Amino acid sequence: MKSREELLNTLTEILVEDFEIDAADVKLETHLYEELELDSIDAVDLVVKLSELTGKKINPDAFKRVRTVGDVVDELEALLLK
Repeated sequence: MKSREELLNTLTEILVEDFEIDAADVKLETHLYEELELDSIDAVDLVVKLSELTGKKINPDAFKRVRTVGDVVDELEALLLK
């Protein structure tokens, strides 16, 4: 299983490459919607990317609760433990 740091690095790569976010702006405490300015369509695209990455189906309800980059890393950890 990947470590939290590896998951954060992977998530950062996705945010930089697919959403044109500056890597320096991606920290565990960073808010996805307020600080990174992701919208609901971006959130769906992110879930699709993460699903492809993990090879697992991501429960959309779980991602409705995420607010920060750290929340996404937490959900990825939980998903990979299943």
